[in-house]
Amino acid sequence: MADIAAASLTLNSHTFLWGTRTHVMGIINVTPDSFSGDGLGDDVVAAVDRGLALAREGADILDVGGESTRPGADPVSAEVEMRRVLPVITALRERTDLPISIDTYKAEVALAAMQAGAVMVNDVWGLRRDRRLAGVVAEGGATLIITHNRPAVPTVDALGGMYAGTAYIDLVTEVRQELRESVSWAETAGVPAGRIIVDPGLGFAKTPAQNLVLLRSVAAFRDRYPVLIGPSRKSFIGRILGVPAAERDEGTEAVVALVAAQGADIVRVHNVRAMVAVVRMVDAIMRGDHGR
Repeated sequence: MADIAAASLTLNSHTFLWGTRTHVMGIINVTPDSFSGDGLGDDVVAAVDRGLALAREGADILDVGGESTRPGADPVSAEVEMRRVLPVITALRERTDLPISIDTYKAEVALAAMQAGAVMVNDVWGLRRDRRLAGVVAEGGATLIITHNRPAVPTVDALGGMYAGTAYIDLVTEVRQELRESVSWAETAGVPAGRIIVDPGLGFAKTPAQNLVLLRSVAAFRDRYPVLIGPSRKSFIGRILGVPAAERDEGTEAVVALVAAQGADIVRVHNVRAMVAVVRMVDAIMRGDHGR
């Protein structure tokens, strides 16, 4: 396994020892239009209950999002996003010590979420929508997850069909290069290397066939920073298995097992209970981690 910028990261009272096991990030969608059908809208009580349930199921991190990232989703204002997520983050911070992540690309949302108790910022646009976000994260001492993304265009996929993606000459090389560019922006703004996590961006401007290439190449992205992979219930799984979002957990389990075996540091998932079991088994086989 390649050396990364920092061997560990401590968030609240939790220390993440990179390279020792795969950690599980549980998803809390405070949106009315999640692609996976788990959006909780403005129901703060339901969102907090979900977060606490994910904690009991073994989540290492809770990721709270107030704007859908599904293709074609309508954008929402920072005000709407904050109205959705801030009460949830505040309530969760009072009831659990698990690190809370805010899934946003907007600097003002990230700042308010950090003030409410979030210690991670998960930017699915890799600073390409709001460069100010890096400075906010740096000043607040938070950890930044940088996801690879591009504006999508209709693209013919090698598996057949037209998808919202982009054309790549050398997919892995280009994704690595563009992630490095985003990381450079973050470090220039003052985010320490030890507080950066990268995500190759499954499903973001990638066709099903391109996603499969990335899934075979996880180790290529772990050359300096911990790697997060977010495969949960995504459309490429549905395309391959021919199932709707609600029936993609088995496919997600297969993907999670594959990326954990390649050394993924974090997986972002909906079904925490099942995925915790998957990564524990893989870690026992691949890394000799027989318990937590």
